[in-house]
Amino acid sequence: MYILGIESSCDESAASVLKASGQKTEILSNVISSQIDIHAQYGGVIPEIAAREHVLNILPTIEAALRQAKIQAKDLKAIAVTQGPGLLSSLIAGVETAKSLSIIWNKPLIPVHHIIGHIYANFISTEKQPKFPLLALVVSGGHSNIIYMPEHYKFKIIGETKDDAAGEAYDKAAKMMGLSYPGGPIIAKYADEFRVGGKTCNIELPRPMLNSPDFNFSFSGLKTALLYKLQKDKKWKECISEYCFAFEEAVIDTLCHKIIKATQKYPAKSVLLAGGVAANRSLRAKLMTEISKKLPETKLYLPNLSYTTDNAAMIASAGYFNYYKNKNKAITNFKKLSARCDLKMS
Repeated sequence: MYILGIESSCDESAASVLKASGQKTEILSNVISSQIDIHAQYGGVIPEIAAREHVLNILPTIEAALRQAKIQAKDLKAIAVTQGPGLLSSLIAGVETAKSLSIIWNKPLIPVHHIIGHIYANFISTEKQPKFPLLALVVSGGHSNIIYMPEHYKFKIIGETKDDAAGEAYDKAAKMMGLSYPGGPIIAKYADEFRVGGKTCNIELPRPMLNSPDFNFSFSGLKTALLYKLQKDKKWKECISEYCFAFEEAVIDTLCHKIIKATQKYPAKSVLLAGGVAANRSLRAKLMTEISKKLPETKLYLPNLSYTTDNAAMIASAGYFNYYKNKNKAITNFKKLSARCDLKMS
């Protein structure tokens, strides 16, 4: 069967066609119309501009996805679309387009939670599917969560950020140092330069909530600590790579410690990394090392880099497994459209 995925939660208009049979999936197309260059000049996403661009790009993106997959609308089994969370005006563009197409094409519509989409990026085109129960570490610009899944489409949030998400902290840290948007890739670039140099880092930054009894995160204090360090150091511009390294190491250490700690309380056969920050190579390497050393019986799954940032392939994947679990019955009941769209145990 073929599933069309549509994603428009922030500044990416995306569409993808997934081919599936049983638990085997294959992505036939994954088209993304990015707005990064537009928003970079403002240092962040401007909702009004993002919404306007979605209106202009969403239909051409869907047409391109169908064309690349070499199928027609009549071949689709269902349409999956991001319901939330995200920027409300951006979400509306994708959801209303999907609703209209479902009526015109007479196809069932499957609403997908954006975070669930990131998790199900790990189920795309893998020879061996992740085994349940599992824990997912979802780290992006707007979210930092640890989610327990005993089976497909059963979710329990056991850890979440109390303030800034990790990706948001990256963006704000980059802005403090006069670096470009988005902050994650540019900080990682400078941090890698420092690693390659083999120097000793003399900058100490805190690992927030590392010793708290729960699995929650807090990155606002780390961001503030970095600000104070920069204010006290008159020559900080001469050692940006060292500051980027210190900041990134603090984030990575915190994320790895929390997911290891969570897995010790919630025994899982698999650990999944997901979200935009999952593209960070140092995080991937550190998590691989820590899981191998401390949880040798647990299998770590890392998503293909193409599916880490916002994309529609992950939405199509999540939509399909919703459809598959419900015995080929699409779940078409939309909650009232919300930028929050809470994820609950279901």
